[in-house]
Amino acid sequence: MDDDIVDDEADPREGRSRRLDRTTAWLLIVAGALGLLAAIELTIEKVRVLADPNYSPAYDINPVLSCGSVIITPQAEAFGFPNPIMGLIGFSVVITLGVTLAAGAALPRWMWLGLNVGALLGFGFVQWLVWQSLYSIGALCPWCMVVWTITAPIFVWVTAANLASGRLPTPASWRTGIDALVSLRGLILAAWYVVVLGLIFVRWQDYWLSSI
Repeated sequence: MDDDIVDDEADPREGRSRRLDRTTAWLLIVAGALGLLAAIELTIEKVRVLADPNYSPAYDINPVLSCGSVIITPQAEAFGFPNPIMGLIGFSVVITLGVTLAAGAALPRWMWLGLNVGALLGFGFVQWLVWQSLYSIGALCPWCMVVWTITAPIFVWVTAANLASGRLPTPASWRTGIDALVSLRGLILAAWYVVVLGLIFVRWQDYWLSSI
């Protein structure tokens, strides 16, 4: 522990990078657990709907918040199989890596970069699902929204950790800008939440306002 303190004081940037790695580890565990729970619930609901076409999922709350309206659509099987299957696999990996990091193990660079690629693909897929839910399907699945909510911070924090540590190579002249970007990760995430919530409000503003 004393060595870590000395190293952090000797190289503040290295100290910040280590702290960010530790924070990212716990975020992976918590967010991964929530994502895995959502994937399990969505898988169970999908199986029940397939077994009984008349089955109404427990999370059909109103015309807007309706899992049943979403999981029967082609978008719910974007790659030819139920989307939650990817979640079962992906979030299990996320939790495993988070636990490994929290236990003090050092992941090799290629594993960090692989996690970053996976987080980027997942975040990109979420953008498509958000768009489809709002403007094609016309309904929101609460458990799908849980996945949206936790995929974003996983991508932002893993990317920030890789940028801060230099695992993602960037030109030396970008260092100041990269440090500023990393320090603003919370604001960047909050901005994404605000945009998505704003789109949801605008899309169904008549319904929301009539419910007040």
